[in-house]
Amino acid sequence: MGDLEIRAAVADDISAIVGMLADDPLGVRRESPDDLTPYLTALKRLEGDPNQHLVVAVREGRVIGTLQLTIIPGLSRRGATRSIIEAVRIHADERGSGLGTRLIEWAIDESRRLDCQLVQLTSDTSRTDAHRFYERLGFTASHVGFKLQL
Repeated sequence: MGDLEIRAAVADDISAIVGMLADDPLGVRRESPDDLTPYLTALKRLEGDPNQHLVVAVREGRVIGTLQLTIIPGLSRRGATRSIIEAVRIHADERGSGLGTRLIEWAIDESRRLDCQLVQLTSDTSRTDAHRFYERLGFTASHVGFKLQL
């Protein structure tokens, strides 16, 4: 994996990112790879916010993974800053290669570099393989998450 580059996502990466977001049982119902307009609009918002880090993993010029890292300054935990890892996706051809571990390790290292005291993430209850993966990396299922669709 020495030839792997993890870098900020750019507009030319959006098609590949959306393709990975749509390539699973949950994403296929909520993503629209045929119309990239809302994704490009979202990328502009992300690029304008220094607390948002949308990254891609690239090998030989091909986008093979992605995640979003959000930095949240806060008051609780004695003014701790935390990070949230979201939208982790690995291209189907690369699953099981160790790339997911590399991406999460990058996010943890970047969180430390940005003085975060806590890294958190959520994972859909149906993603039991992902739960085992995160637990192997040292994450604990310590909370119950709630969502309200707007």
